[in-house]
Amino acid sequence: MTSDPKHTSTGDLLNHSEQEKRLLERDAARLFMRRYEQQFGEPMRHIWHNDPAKPDISCYFQGHQLDLEIAHLYATAEEARHLRNPDHSDHIWRYLAELAAIDPCAQLQTALFELLNNKAHKHYDSERVWLVIRNVSPVWSSAQIRATLKQFHCQEHPFEQIWILPDFAGEEDLIRVT
Repeated sequence: MTSDPKHTSTGDLLNHSEQEKRLLERDAARLFMRRYEQQFGEPMRHIWHNDPAKPDISCYFQGHQLDLEIAHLYATAEEARHLRNPDHSDHIWRYLAELAAIDPCAQLQTALFELLNNKAHKHYDSERVWLVIRNVSPVWSSAQIRATLKQFHCQEHPFEQIWILPDFAGEEDLIRVT
């Protein structure tokens, strides 16, 4: 475990892709923890990164360790590439205009199902793990996410709780899936 997103727990430097992944995870975890405290009055503190086999991030919640598996919800793989590489802003706007023409509810249902199905089949070396899904797509609103979840049946999974951070900035109320 380490609080440094650029190095492993043994001090080795991570490659650029792994550093970027860790920074995205840390950002999502911080937004989730801040929003959770604002919404429920329960603080979460001291985040650190874990090595593989453990969930991505750990923190302290109610005096005990809580592990957070972080996932990002994208409308498409193309959107993920654009949002992870902010240097191509012209391409992003063209892409988002094309994306707006596609039925967002059908996309959301498919993307959410695939993400949860993928995470549900993994094993985590943890006593308590929550899944935190950060919606990074500007295509989906909090209302659309809530409407989709009403029709959603979650299969068995290893998570104590599943939460969605419905907006990229972490300003909207969290949505509890289970």
